[in-house]
Amino acid sequence: MRKIYIIFSLILFTFASCKKEEPIYDVNQIQSTSYNANKDKLKSPAQYISILYANLFQQALSANELVEITRCIESIGDKEVAHEIILSNFMNKSGVTLPSDSLMRSDLNGFIEETYKRFYVRDITEAEREFFLNFFESHPDLTVEMVYYAFSLSNEYQFY
Repeated sequence: MRKIYIIFSLILFTFASCKKEEPIYDVNQIQSTSYNANKDKLKSPAQYISILYANLFQQALSANELVEITRCIESIGDKEVAHEIILSNFMNKSGVTLPSDSLMRSDLNGFIEETYKRFYVRDITEAEREFFLNFFESHPDLTVEMVYYAFSLSNEYQFY
C-alpha cells in the first residue's frame, strides 16, 4: 500500500509541476490620442476668415476686408450658411491658388498629404489616406475645388 501511495504522490507532483509556459509578448507602449485631440477651441469668425483666405490665396487678407467679412458672418444667424457663402465668394474670386485637377489625379497621395497639411496643419493618418484614395478612385468627377470646399467646411477646420 505504501508503494501505491508513493507512486500516486509522484504522479500527482509530476502533473502538478508541469505547467504550460505562457508566451510573453513584447508590446511597445505608445501614446494613442485622437488625430484632432488638441483642437478644442472654436475659431472666431475673424480667425476663420483669415486662415481660410490664407489657405486659398496664399497671402494675408487686408484688415478692411477682414472687418467687412466678419460683420457679414456676425449678421447671419446660421454660421454654417455664412461660412458656405464666404467660401463660395472666395472660390469665385480671381487669385485662388488651386492645383489643377490633372495634377491632383497624377499624384493623389501627394495631393492628399498637402491638403491635410494645408487645411488641418497635421499629417494624415493611414486610415484617412486609405479612405481618400478609395474615394478618389470611385469618384472620377471629383475636382480640387470640391475637395478644398469640403475641407474648409469640415468640423476639424472650425477648431484649432
